[in-house]
Amino acid sequence: MDEQGISDRKLRRSVEKVKDESLPKIESYKHHLATLGERNSYSKTDKGATFMRMKEDAMRNGQTKPGYNVQIATENPFLKSFRERYGRQSEEIVADSGYGNEQNYAYMDGEGIDAYVKYTMFHAEMKRKYRDNAFLVQNMYYNEEKDFYVCPMGQHLERAGTWSTVSDLGYRSSVAVYRAKNCAGCPLRGMCYKGKSGKRTIEVNHTANAFKRKARELLTGERGLMHRSRRPIEPEAVFGDIKFNHGFKRFRLKSAGKVNVEFGLVALAHNLRKYAAHVRDGLLGVSDNSPSLGMA
Repeated sequence: MDEQGISDRKLRRSVEKVKDESLPKIESYKHHLATLGERNSYSKTDKGATFMRMKEDAMRNGQTKPGYNVQIATENPFLKSFRERYGRQSEEIVADSGYGNEQNYAYMDGEGIDAYVKYTMFHAEMKRKYRDNAFLVQNMYYNEEKDFYVCPMGQHLERAGTWSTVSDLGYRSSVAVYRAKNCAGCPLRGMCYKGKSGKRTIEVNHTANAFKRKARELLTGERGLMHRSRRPIEPEAVFGDIKFNHGFKRFRLKSAGKVNVEFGLVALAHNLRKYAAHVRDGLLGVSDNSPSLGMA
């Protein structure tokens, strides 16, 4: 940009300001966005860390601090690395609702794994208030053969189209759109939906719903109830042992790579303690059923 050839003084000053101030700021913003990636924040002193609220809040003001979200698996490590390392796969997986999405269900289904994995609305669906709400899409009658839903007033919501979404990892989901012909004058409209349009529209992911039904059947069965009673105890017991029994409450290194190594050593030490206790108890004839930590 050559501002010297501009005769108008005000215009020349504006161009100079853009060149000297705005363009460097734009480049700086691009750099920050590249560092940020898919996160909503990062620390300037440790760009791999993300600001988050900590359970230990000494000031009791909810202040965010840079940290890392550590995930562990007890008894069986993470799925892909487990198969790559040991040449076999787990027959059952137990996890909380943070892992209950279509992509994970599809992977486990393809691997022949029984997924005792909750999804976001699992507990809400167990409540009578949810089950008795006839206006929820999940509770409407669906005619699979002719592909339409029926609202509580008997009107058909017919297929109006399909759109797709792609996850950050490249997994593609298909969402079907259904629309009523005319909801104007319906006495139940106020209970059905709040939109200004005279036609109620719903969106349904049939594949995800099928996976959720299968997961719900597993989770509400006898074995599912057993897994659900044990799941909150196993990982939390590991974190409790590492943090409170052995005093590891914060990382001492910076950057994701170094933090990964640091926690790997912590996990290794935890497993060695468990192994030593197992050998000791075996020699003494004592059974130890407390959880171990498997790292991927």
